[in-house]
Amino acid sequence: MPNIGTGEIVLLLLLALVLFGAKRLPEIGRSLGKGMREFKDSVTGKDDEPRQLESTAVEPPVGTQDTTAPAAPREHDPV
Repeated sequence: MPNIGTGEIVLLLLLALVLFGAKRLPEIGRSLGKGMREFKDSVTGKDDEPRQLESTAVEPPVGTQDTTAPAAPREHDPV
C-alpha cells in the first residue's frame, strides 16, 4: 500500500480549495468536526446536555395563562 506524502496532501488541499472555494472550506471543516464529535459521543455514550424526550407537552410560562373566568350569572335583587 503506497504511503501518502506531503506532495499528495498539498495536492488534495489545492483540489479542495478549487472545488469548494475559500469561503466554504471553514464551514465544511466545522461541520465535519461537529459530525465527528457527535459520532464519537454517541459511540462512547457520553452526553453533555440532558435530553428531554419524556415530556413532549409544552406548558406556557407562569403568568401567561388566562385567569379571567366568565362571571356566573347573578340573580337580580328585588327592587
